[in-house]
Amino acid sequence: MKAIVQDTYGDADVLRFDDIDVPTVGAGDILVRVHAAGVDAGVWHLMTGLPYLTRLGFGLTRPRHRVRGRDVAGVVEAVGGDVTDLAPGDAVFGTSVTGAFAEYVAVPANRVVRKPANVSFAQAAVVPVSACTALRALRDNGRLTAGQRVLVLGASGGVGSYAVQIAKALGAEVTGVCSTAKLEYVRSLGADHVLDYTSADPVDGTATYDLIVDTGGNRPVRALRRGLAENGTLALVGGEGGGRWTGGFGRQLRAPLLSPFVGQRLTAVMSSERVSDLEVLSRLMESGALVPPVDRAFALDEAADAVRYYLSGAVRGKAVVRVISD
Repeated sequence: MKAIVQDTYGDADVLRFDDIDVPTVGAGDILVRVHAAGVDAGVWHLMTGLPYLTRLGFGLTRPRHRVRGRDVAGVVEAVGGDVTDLAPGDAVFGTSVTGAFAEYVAVPANRVVRKPANVSFAQAAVVPVSACTALRALRDNGRLTAGQRVLVLGASGGVGSYAVQIAKALGAEVTGVCSTAKLEYVRSLGADHVLDYTSADPVDGTATYDLIVDTGGNRPVRALRRGLAENGTLALVGGEGGGRWTGGFGRQLRAPLLSPFVGQRLTAVMSSERVSDLEVLSRLMESGALVPPVDRAFALDEAADAVRYYLSGAVRGKAVVRVISD
């Protein structure tokens, strides 16, 4: 089969279009004929091996799994002997372990759910990692309830685009923060208010929020706390900058240590794509409350360009690698 593989860590130039064997299916696995695969920050981290902390679980000197891509949507081709709730022909979406930038991928059956009929494979493929992260930031870390005020920093990005929509579905008053060029896009997601970070500091204390979701910025925690209500919650999703060892994750490591000593809750969002969360997101998509934000699609042999496009900062929502057209 055709796949995008890498044998060493580096920039997008290490990705190459090649022939590899179709993966074997274990007893608890399904073989998925990939229709589309999402592009997210994790693709970059595993491609570059940065920060070095990433390599502890994925290969110290070179990638343990050669194929990139975690988000996947496609059709079940075959099932393992222990799989009873899925069958060949079922349309599914979820996360892979061994890489989805390929024509086929073997996925544990407990990492996928059925695709809603009203969304395309390309849309479903950009949901798992980013939308699950947004859901956890709002529901689990933020303990969001209807009527609360939410500030989403990075509202035009992958996690941010979902955070705006999910927060609205949960009944919050949402303020999205983005660059000038993306103001209308964030409004189209349903944000009640949109702020341009290039012209004003959204956390200068002029307004305060019950929950701030920072989806990958570099503001110090002390600065973010100015925008929090007295008993508000900060949910940190990744970060930018930092050293080569911990990267922007330094804030996530420090914030929970500070939290017991202040009145506000300072939390770090741990990414995990649970089937129960995918089912919640599936229902939101079926109802129309959540529309996966696909900006641009790339062919499988253009996967390196898809990663470069993600890194350019031009993406509104998500980019996707399309293996089979819907």
